[in-house]
Amino acid sequence: MSIAELFKPFTLNGVTLPNRIVMAPMTRNFSPHGVPGEDVAAYYRRRTEGGVGLILTEGTTVNHPQAQNIPACPHIYGEDALAGWKRVIAGVHAAGGRIFCQLWHVGAVTGPGGPPKLPVAPISPSGFLKPDVKIGEPMTQADIDAVIGAFAQGAENSKRVGFDGIEIHGAHGYLIDEFFWDGTNRRTDKYGGDLVARTRFAVEIIRECRRRTGADFPIQLRFSQWKGQEYAARLAATPQELARFLEPLAAAGLDAFHCSTRRFWEPEFEGSDLNLAGWTKKLTGKPTTTVGSVSLDVDFMVSLGRSPAPNAGPTGGNGDSRSAHIDRLLEMLARGDFDLVAVGRAILADSAWAAKVRDSRFTELNSFTPEVLKTLA
Repeated sequence: MSIAELFKPFTLNGVTLPNRIVMAPMTRNFSPHGVPGEDVAAYYRRRTEGGVGLILTEGTTVNHPQAQNIPACPHIYGEDALAGWKRVIAGVHAAGGRIFCQLWHVGAVTGPGGPPKLPVAPISPSGFLKPDVKIGEPMTQADIDAVIGAFAQGAENSKRVGFDGIEIHGAHGYLIDEFFWDGTNRRTDKYGGDLVARTRFAVEIIRECRRRTGADFPIQLRFSQWKGQEYAARLAATPQELARFLEPLAAAGLDAFHCSTRRFWEPEFEGSDLNLAGWTKKLTGKPTTTVGSVSLDVDFMVSLGRSPAPNAGPTGGNGDSRSAHIDRLLEMLARGDFDLVAVGRAILADSAWAAKVRDSRFTELNSFTPEVLKTLA
């Protein structure tokens, strides 16, 4: 398969990306008081100079008291934070790339190690962190309205400061995903019930973000089957269920979906080798981004400090080379399973990842280690 497939331009709602490589959103916690500084700007610019076509920012919190669970994640509100993002955007654009802001609300999820929520008690649809773990009371309609407004204001602020688009974080067991998941959504009002009803909160967020930003501003949603609270969780057990889940979201005004999996090569349902991004594109006709352990030389679970699952490599086993990952990725991209490829930990470890892959310099790729997380190298 030709590496050139990864380096073809792609246009999403009027925004042309120079290639198909996306820097995945990864929490860094290097923005004191929510303000991204010069070091954050340089960090993102280096990845663009290294060949990344689209930057998805780390999770950036909307203006709501319970949106944040770590002290130094960036905000998308407040003049100092917005000025900081203008510097980041200017650097990415000067290097020839594009950048979307990922809008984030953590909901019931506590910070690393489970310290108290910052700055007040956590919220969730029904007061649950995960099945049978209650952490508070159900959100009121006033709570829901306030969060929808905070996402919409975050979208408006993102457009105003010069972001090329936004990604709404609806994955991994955070607030929007807590509405999706029956393990945390026990509501009996219009925001709870069956799989379609549980999309209503996200649908209202998408619609209001679209209203505030207009028709020509890219909006995509990141979603996942797995949750940080429960890796085996699933929203949809069949393609038919996935179609029912996706339909109202796609109709609400989304341009694309970012389909988060832990290993991009794993089939989503029996009887087909399509992954989650492949099924999502097939069912909605919308562009999709795949993600999950792209070119990692350790298994996803090992990179999190946990034991790996068996047969972790795309052709079976942890010993596969990073070039084997790329071969499988190119095969899936070339047949149209998805449109964009998000790379996470591998790009943290090597800001020149894209350029090295373009030139087939796989042996020169830096390996990911947890030490990488301690700096903005």
